[in-house]
Amino acid sequence: MGPPDPKQRFEEIYDAHYPDLLAYVRRRTDSPDDAADALAETFTTAWRRMDDIPQGHDARLWLYGVARRVLANRRREETRRSALAVRLRAELTVWAENAVEEDPDGVRAAFRRLSPEDRELLSLVSWEGLSSEEIAKVLGCSRGAVRLRLHRARKRLARELTSAGYDMTRYGSRAVALAKGQL
Repeated sequence: MGPPDPKQRFEEIYDAHYPDLLAYVRRRTDSPDDAADALAETFTTAWRRMDDIPQGHDARLWLYGVARRVLANRRREETRRSALAVRLRAELTVWAENAVEEDPDGVRAAFRRLSPEDRELLSLVSWEGLSSEEIAKVLGCSRGAVRLRLHRARKRLARELTSAGYDMTRYGSRAVALAKGQL
């Protein structure tokens, strides 16, 4: 008789130990979704490491060990994520306070008045430094469509800046022409 079929062995382990493991992770998580994720990860690990799972009653204990490590890893991830969120919130607060001081003429306000599509397009060009071809890939359209949309978005931004009293002459004749709708 050859080695046992891995799929069959996994199904037997799963059927025999699922209820106990579900109870184990439910008592240690805050939501059914968290419990389901931890249980799925535990059994995924079991599938990948079928050869490491002991026979008989010890299989349940092995699965408890895996579930315990899965839960510990999730707690560490959550702790790191929370610490990162706190740090980012602090950095963004400082940035936002400085941004108000650096934006006396209301450029940010004019930018926020644009449609979300215009803001995204202008952000991809200005902040992310993407080319028309790269933006076309991101947006799933042609390079020509990007260039046309970008031109129109720049015109709308120039008009917003002009209506906010922003001096477009400091950016040259092209900016003035955009603001007046001549380009």
